[in-house]
Amino acid sequence: MTAPPLLALEGVEKRYASGTLALSDFSLAVGAREFVSLLGPSGCGKSTVLRMAAGLDAPGAGTLRRPGDAGTGFVFQEPTLMPWARVAANVALPLELAGLPRAECAARVHAALRTVGLEGFARAWPRELSGGMKMRASIARALVTRPRLLLMDEPFAALDEITRFRLNDQLLALWQAQGFTALFVTHSVFEAVYLSQRVVVMAARPGRVVADIAIDEPYPRTDALRATPRYAAWCAQVSGALREATDA
Repeated sequence: MTAPPLLALEGVEKRYASGTLALSDFSLAVGAREFVSLLGPSGCGKSTVLRMAAGLDAPGAGTLRRPGDAGTGFVFQEPTLMPWARVAANVALPLELAGLPRAECAARVHAALRTVGLEGFARAWPRELSGGMKMRASIARALVTRPRLLLMDEPFAALDEITRFRLNDQLLALWQAQGFTALFVTHSVFEAVYLSQRVVVMAARPGRVVADIAIDEPYPRTDALRATPRYAAWCAQVSGALREATDA
């Protein structure tokens, strides 16, 4: 018997108080340990889907099944680190809010920072970090609770290409090592194809799924994949679906 999905939205509709219909008949199922990217034109409702998956918003119609609050981590487009707190304190915040003992918090923070390669920056201030390091600290903060589902809303969009590629690889290594489910929002076809097992393409508002493309490439993935005809073909297929979605 096939296991039920970790996250499922079925026939979801979302209309905001302004009257804007953000999502209409939106359905998506994400299985345990999957890496799925959402791709679509600006304003198609990608972030709305993430907010629902995080329990920060509720559908106006349809059904939503998701892990409990303790099972979900969220990485925003901006690192959103508290500038008055050191890196370790930023990463520890969700554990402290959950009331975990100080010793357990310290152990988990140390492990999370080591996982993202920031163990030497626990006492640093956010202003002392590069953009890529700030994002790694944000990822550590999301992973410190050991979530089953990691939601990421264009986390690498503001970074230079070299840093973005490096963080793509680090994210995939973390995903493979820790076994969480990833739902990743991006505007980059190339990033979506490189990272994902599936790329889900959404149409312009109201958002709905118009293509669900399986990327049949093995992991681990390396820079060598980006130079292959296979990668170019996947990108062309996803780009074509995105063009159709934009016109839909």
